[in-house]
Amino acid sequence: MPLSPFNIPPAHHLIGGAWVAATDTLEVTDPSTAVPLTRIGRGTPQDIDAAVSAAHGARDGAWGGMTALERGRILTRIGAAVLAQVDALAELESRDVGKPLSQARADAAALARYLEFYGGAADKITGETLPYLDGYTVYTLREPHGVTGHIVPWNYPMQIIGRSVGAALAMGNACVLKPAEDACLTALAFAQIATDAGLPPGALNVVTGLGAEAGAALAAHPGIQHMSFTGSVQTGQAIQAAAAKNVVPVTLELGGKSPQLVFDDADLDRALPFLVNAGIQNAGQTCSASSRILVQRGVYESVRDRMAEAYRDLKVGPALDDLNIGPLISGRQKEIVEGFIAKGADLTLAAQGEIATDAAGHYVAPRLFADVPPDHPLAQDEIFGPVQVLIPFEDEAEALRIANGTDYGLVASVWTDSGARQMRLAKALKSGQVFINNYGAGGGVELPFGGVGKSGHGREKGFEALYGFSTLKTVAAYHG
Repeated sequence: MPLSPFNIPPAHHLIGGAWVAATDTLEVTDPSTAVPLTRIGRGTPQDIDAAVSAAHGARDGAWGGMTALERGRILTRIGAAVLAQVDALAELESRDVGKPLSQARADAAALARYLEFYGGAADKITGETLPYLDGYTVYTLREPHGVTGHIVPWNYPMQIIGRSVGAALAMGNACVLKPAEDACLTALAFAQIATDAGLPPGALNVVTGLGAEAGAALAAHPGIQHMSFTGSVQTGQAIQAAAAKNVVPVTLELGGKSPQLVFDDADLDRALPFLVNAGIQNAGQTCSASSRILVQRGVYESVRDRMAEAYRDLKVGPALDDLNIGPLISGRQKEIVEGFIAKGADLTLAAQGEIATDAAGHYVAPRLFADVPPDHPLAQDEIFGPVQVLIPFEDEAEALRIANGTDYGLVASVWTDSGARQMRLAKALKSGQVFINNYGAGGGVELPFGGVGKSGHGREKGFEALYGFSTLKTVAAYHG
């Protein structure tokens, strides 16, 4: 498949502002049909080395010499160019990763919004003056790390490029991006858009390929001064260990088993769409997916029945058909999700959706399980598929024990009209984000995002990302 209208040659990396032919290639298939789309480059450690060298050249040259205002204006131009290509990017994403077209369009628009936000924020990061001894003036400076590495997963490539690469560039870093081998096409298209919008050569370099090869080489490269990774716990551990050998800071956004807590006094009409959509969006392939629905017994049957009715109306099909749910990313991911569903054979299946196609894609019908024990594997492990479990609870204390009873802590939501309960639980939940009577707050780019426990550490999105992609210098001047 040609990457029209982006004019990107197949099986090339972007290094130093130029498309460089790969020495080996990988096949890309459409998850909706299992039909080959194109080929991408299988990046090598030598490709990573060249990309890191080009990034250092940009930091020491045109990109590093720009003011924050100039950087911000370039990012703003890139954002406007992305916005003008939303439909083309959405179709490319749908074909590449199997995301329903409307969801892919929302991701492309979010990428543009990240660049708009960070373009405007680039010259808003300041240091402080600190009170100290007489005869001294002490102040702090926020400076870029230098060259940052970014390993981006396949489930939300455009959004995660926006929140990590966008923030790193805003702070003046130069970037080397390694997208997941299952989701490279919009990353490459974005690199072309950014280049056309005036981003200096080497400020952004993209090397495609396998995580165990190109990704491992990037994480271990001594020329990288900061690593950003979003993905699985196991891969995050490996990346942190590799970066630790170079004493490099790492931002990790890993898995989740995010709960929504529904109390007897909740507004169920408002809650219902959030309860369902937060679990099945992107076929459940979302780190912050709400796969656990905790419901107080007074409304448990009502929530179960209403969610089951909604599930029975869900349709699964090809991404470009823009149904509720598209395919999973790959045959391997389908096998993993089906393995989890098999572990639920001892549970009550409240409802499931319908696969509305005979296409040979990687489809799984969404399942809703009821009366699930809190320690069951489906209530403890990240499934990364369209599966949700309903867990009843008696009171607030039990709800909190269950909600905090996994290794993860990425997102949580509380549905209650009690202001006191809202405040208590917002403090007591072990989670990087807590939403009250909503879930996700529309995905706002302004909202710092990250987890605790095995959900990772560090924050991206909002101004916190700019702090993470910078280092603090203290200057103490004695003047008598």
